[in-house]
Amino acid sequence: MASETYLTHPLTTGRTVGHWQLGDVHEERYDVPDRTMKGKMDAFFFLTKDRNFIPHQYACRTDFIEAYRGKTPQPVTHFAPTRVWLPFGSPRVDLSGFWFRATRVECWARTTIESPRDQTARFSFATCGGAFLEVNGRRVAELARYQRNFEERVEIDIALKTGRNELRVWFADLCERDARYYFSLELVSGEGLSVGLPIAVDEARAAAVESMLEGMRFERPSYGRGEVAIVFDHAATYPLDVRVAVRGDFMSTEDTLAFDKALPAGAARIAIADTSELPADFRHFDITLRDGSFAATRVLGVEICHLDRQPPASPDIGVRARAVLDHVSERGERDMVAVLARLALDRGGPDTDRIIESCLPIVGDCHDCADFLLVPLLWSRMAWPERIASDTRAGMDDVILRFRYWMDEPGNDVMWYFSENHALLFHTACHLAGSLFPDATFTRSGRRGREQAEIGRQRLVEWLTHFEACEMAEWNSAPYFPIDLKGLCALYALSPDAGIRERSGAAIRRLLEIMALSSHHGMMTASQGRSYEHTLRPGRTLELSGISYLAFGQGSLGRRFHAVPQLALCFAEHGLTIDPRLAAFSDHRSAGAYEWRYKQGENGIASLYHFKSKDYALGSIAAYRWGEWGYQETVLHLRLGETPEAQIWINHPGEVIHSGYGRPSYWGGCGTVPRVHQFRSLALVDFAAHPAQPDFTHAWLPEAEMDEVIHLGNRILVRSGEGLCLIVASGPLERVATGPTAGCEVRLPGYAGRWIVRLSDIATEASLAAFGERFANLSAEERSDGVILVQDPDFGPVGCHPDGAVKTPKETIDPKTWTLSGTLTVFPEGAHVPLPSQQTKQEQREIA
Repeated sequence: MASETYLTHPLTTGRTVGHWQLGDVHEERYDVPDRTMKGKMDAFFFLTKDRNFIPHQYACRTDFIEAYRGKTPQPVTHFAPTRVWLPFGSPRVDLSGFWFRATRVECWARTTIESPRDQTARFSFATCGGAFLEVNGRRVAELARYQRNFEERVEIDIALKTGRNELRVWFADLCERDARYYFSLELVSGEGLSVGLPIAVDEARAAAVESMLEGMRFERPSYGRGEVAIVFDHAATYPLDVRVAVRGDFMSTEDTLAFDKALPAGAARIAIADTSELPADFRHFDITLRDGSFAATRVLGVEICHLDRQPPASPDIGVRARAVLDHVSERGERDMVAVLARLALDRGGPDTDRIIESCLPIVGDCHDCADFLLVPLLWSRMAWPERIASDTRAGMDDVILRFRYWMDEPGNDVMWYFSENHALLFHTACHLAGSLFPDATFTRSGRRGREQAEIGRQRLVEWLTHFEACEMAEWNSAPYFPIDLKGLCALYALSPDAGIRERSGAAIRRLLEIMALSSHHGMMTASQGRSYEHTLRPGRTLELSGISYLAFGQGSLGRRFHAVPQLALCFAEHGLTIDPRLAAFSDHRSAGAYEWRYKQGENGIASLYHFKSKDYALGSIAAYRWGEWGYQETVLHLRLGETPEAQIWINHPGEVIHSGYGRPSYWGGCGTVPRVHQFRSLALVDFAAHPAQPDFTHAWLPEAEMDEVIHLGNRILVRSGEGLCLIVASGPLERVATGPTAGCEVRLPGYAGRWIVRLSDIATEASLAAFGERFANLSAEERSDGVILVQDPDFGPVGCHPDGAVKTPKETIDPKTWTLSGTLTVFPEGAHVPLPSQQTKQEQREIA
């Protein structure tokens, strides 16, 4: 260490040691003997009050705990630094990710702490999994609980000597699917300390690289065409080499695309590529800056959309279906969904066979989410066997017969069986595979195909019965509409059981109805029970936009698909029809507004409210788990005008690392679920976050996508097109002006924070400034009985009650009275508009 220099940062009480050298993550596949599991679909698996701990445990974890829990950690690797970790505000060294098979991982980290004197300092040491800490070569702490995605923490006293002290951390775990893999070391007490990251370059040059990464961001919040570029807060002091690796989300099967660039001294911008050269959809960019031997990386995310490659929206749904199949066939990600589209258009051949063959190992090895590939694989095999080469077809048959179709069959995988969407696909695959091979023996179950088909049918009947009574467990979920539709479309088109086909068709129509009623100009705008950054931030390339394009004639197409071609085939070849009024609901352009109150989920867990006019839309959830630890729920979402990207949502971050894997993450979900109330175009979001979580709440507000934005202390006025929005916070709002979300994020500091949202339009207000003046006194006050009273110029006093009810001088809105089918009301006429799926008039409260 004597020849090293150090990148130094002060370490004060309450701060974590954030700068480390890291080795490579050592990975070993962790297989255990095949066995069966007991369990069934769990509609409430995400409702965990204890830090989002998921209760379901696989056999591999059981065996792993027996082998490692409570035992002295024994590394299989030695420390060899290959990279550095810079915190960018994160309190953890966080290597979380997604592993499709059970994988044992371990990694080493090293840094130094300089002390002005001999002293005993107290630290808090934490990890998910297992870890130990060494100080100056002596092991001072061990953690070995190895409980999946659940943090273990201990406080320890560390004897520091005068001068530099070396710290090494080894941390390990069994990673199954989404895995929180991290450690943290926080100073509880100690004086005059500083962290010194060992480096081999001048400290000033390393600090310059860190500063460049700290203030780095995309030039725009999203890209539809033109040059994609990174900008920095200040110009480079020294010339830097830049490597940009472009990848999809954790589900993407595509290879990483890499660019090598040079950033000369004095430059503060670097162009990566033209939009046309990059794959569409929300993409993560791993950006590495190198100055000699010192290199560091930060991850940024942005949506890429190819606006010049969008097919026209014909009024004929059959023409749109053909356009969808062609787009997915030629521009979709190279997976089984693209194969299905290619075969449907008679575009089989060597290229198509190669795509199939690339997917077979994933299915045959029962990777998590293999069920997403298996359903279109079965459709392709059943519908167009003659368009597939015989050797490729034999490989398909092999993986179909040896797949694990449910947890009661023996296996050692970590496929996720418990959520509604996965359960549907497993049962769909079981039913269809058994029907395809009625006389063959399925390897894992030992059953004949016709028996397998019948078991799948029975489970589908149970699933459909649950859906008809509860609908989506994770309500309005942008990533799960397509997965549910993937299974339902396959059943509608291929099931030999007429009852299954009929009920699947009804479920498809209901999901499309929910989308239409919760959309604004073809874009879903509602509270969601499951959200990620990569499903919230994009607009045009989200698959829901593609579904809207197909079903309603308003939307656009990206690159990743689950259901669009299957839905297209149902419309074009299998007689599926939907109510023609849904297109007008989805793309509402006439005068007046719609209010829709409804429920979703088992026991009506989600009471949902949606209000929209042609100029704005606002969706929220009422009386939902206030004050509890959140999972991935987006509680309030709005859009303004015609631009899909002109959207705003408000949340409490579950972690402060950008583009991380937390559930909840920075944008996806809420660390602590807030109290939410909505009355038409007025909403209130009241946070009281847990002190162990981040100490701010924030809003996604992409100013470059708006036409006007005015900041006024604790108020923000926004206009996009004819739609207007006023945000009023309980304290001064901070506009984030540096880093990944500069110009796209506003923060309200503190664990407690209240946000008021009020929407209007130019026709009513004349201008954004006039809107601000008219609502200058919009405010909220909490009474001693827990009622929060909002004084609104139009609605008068709006009482937000602790039971979720909202009362005005003229009416009461009570979420306890809302129904699964819902009540749709049109304003200003006040006439009830029955939902297309309703056969009888639903009870409703007349709106005065």
